[in-house]
Amino acid sequence: MNVVSKSVTIVVVHGAWADGSSWGAVIRPLLAKGFRVIAAPLPLTSLSDDVKALERVISRTTGSVVLASHAYAGAVISACRDARVKSLVYITSLTPAEGETVGDVFYREKPHPLAPQLAPDESGFIWMPDESFESAFAQNATAEQIGLLNATQRPLALACIQERSPRPLWIEKPSWYLIAEEDRMIPVATQRYLALRMKARVRTERLDHTPLVTAPQSVVEVILEAAS
Repeated sequence: MNVVSKSVTIVVVHGAWADGSSWGAVIRPLLAKGFRVIAAPLPLTSLSDDVKALERVISRTTGSVVLASHAYAGAVISACRDARVKSLVYITSLTPAEGETVGDVFYREKPHPLAPQLAPDESGFIWMPDESFESAFAQNATAEQIGLLNATQRPLALACIQERSPRPLWIEKPSWYLIAEEDRMIPVATQRYLALRMKARVRTERLDHTPLVTAPQSVVEVILEAAS
């Protein structure tokens, strides 16, 4: 039987086109179980900026830390170097190896037919097309959930996917990976490849790209296993 220490802090990290509120349905049951949970806010301006933002959040904690990421944030938690991180959770995440970029792993497979056409604006930021929240980002979400995701979306700077990653933390720390078989943003073949390369403990389910919104119980269960 797994024993969970409530002294562990769980830090959840949002991906592109989202903010910390995207983790709300996961945070509530973790709080109810007595954990301290923090949603780390990322500026989404560059990979190194985002790693520094995450490390500032970790510095406010004591004891062991579990980092949980969604999508792009997989690269961010992988680049973290804090010694108090005990385990890593990747929810349909991108996990570059040393020297790779997020773009390298995002584009390694042919995209889903319904994947959005993404391009930077004149300021170098990439926005999710409004209609793509329903068709690709979270096709299993309710209309209300789609509306909230759309209303709270935050753009991703092109620099985030072009910066080369440092030596990843998953080489040293135990990792868990939730593969979403119905993901229309990150091809399932890419997810399987990344999880296998990391030697992660894998759970595979028929989920869309944003199970933290549409299937939060599955995400909670993976995080609890990593915290045990």
